[in-house]
Amino acid sequence: MKSGTKINLPWVEKYRPTHLDDLVSHEEIIKTINKFIKDDQVPHLLFYGPPGTGKTSTILACARQLYGTPTQFSSMVLELNASDDRGIGVVRGQILTFASTRTIFKSGFKLIILDEADAMTMDAQNALRRIIEKYTENVRFCIICNYLSKIIPALQSRCTRFRFGPLTPEQILPRLNYVIDEENVKVTDDGKQALLTLGNGDMRKVLNVLQSTWLAYNEVTEENVYTCVGHPLKNDIESIVKWLLSEDFRTCYKNVRELKMIKGLALNDIITEIHRYVHRIEFPFDIMVSLLHHMAEIEYRLVNGSYENTQLTGLIAAFHKAKEASLPESS
Repeated sequence: MKSGTKINLPWVEKYRPTHLDDLVSHEEIIKTINKFIKDDQVPHLLFYGPPGTGKTSTILACARQLYGTPTQFSSMVLELNASDDRGIGVVRGQILTFASTRTIFKSGFKLIILDEADAMTMDAQNALRRIIEKYTENVRFCIICNYLSKIIPALQSRCTRFRFGPLTPEQILPRLNYVIDEENVKVTDDGKQALLTLGNGDMRKVLNVLQSTWLAYNEVTEENVYTCVGHPLKNDIESIVKWLLSEDFRTCYKNVRELKMIKGLALNDIITEIHRYVHRIEFPFDIMVSLLHHMAEIEYRLVNGSYENTQLTGLIAAFHKAKEASLPESS
């Protein structure tokens, strides 16, 4: 295990890449940005994509490459994220002041990083447009967001856009193995697979779940990973699908509710896993389409705050309807 001041940091921060060469994915993006830096032609940047895909790590690594010493870094880089007030007052005050002051350092421009910029108000984004144009000689902006649609078109057109897609298991695994080796974590193969499945392309989530499971159980297995995050196990999903297809309405409702209460499961997670499982059931095409449509409707209602027990009855009803519709064809 590494020693020093970083020992108490969460692993996701402790092992955050500090150089562009340490980043595990998006080779084309890294190669392009490296070329910008070498040619001293860095444009305004807009990074977008799902969380945990390396957007912030990439621009911080770029900043360290541009401004080597910590002193130079702190004076040349302004980083604002969602925890800061970034209304129109901050844009006209703090950002404008930082952008308008010139520097005596060798590097030709300062860097302003606006992390989670999709949380900025429309007024603030509109105020930012003119600042970006007016002070381009002195400063470069890097706008980072999860949802590109929440950034006004006027800002998008002033930046070079890069999409950071979800990471593949092949990209996550080497870094995951590195952290496991550094921290001497006991991990089984099915435990690694469970981490990759739950992470769904999010490196931050993979490392956070790994650390949580290790601290809670001292061994990272599939069962421990799923139990730690309250996600349904495979045998739980198999039981639920079996009840949905074979039991009567009252018995199925009672069994699923009891399992949810005993294991603290969320219906949304159950539906996500059932969706993966249901494709293996040999329903006729039109019945399968109808069932998936009903499941999508139920998930949509849950996301919008609907009562779980009501939606559970809807899920049971959808499976019973599919089962009854398929009976004449199977007889």
